[in-house]
Amino acid sequence: MKKEADVKKEIKVLFKTLELWHFMPSMSGYGTQGVPDFVGVSHGRGFAVETKFGNNKPTDWQNIQIAAIRAAGGKVWVVNEKNIEDFRTEFSEWAANASH
Repeated sequence: MKKEADVKKEIKVLFKTLELWHFMPSMSGYGTQGVPDFVGVSHGRGFAVETKFGNNKPTDWQNIQIAAIRAAGGKVWVVNEKNIEDFRTEFSEWAANASH
């Protein structure tokens, strides 16, 4: 992987194999600042994924939205090229357990 777009591509591949609904908010200047890159629902449970690359960390606005999603009961992951494999495993298990 060479950039954040590669991390997003890997996540899209994973999501196609699972029973879930997701979208990628468009940041056109009219949306809410800091909304994660992926927002979705799996078996009635909400989730979000913020992607990064290299040493990039969530911005202040992203941290605000991540905290708000967690406070509302949603699950949030911050994924980069270093933890993508762990994310695949954890997310797949989380999504499978969501159906119970």
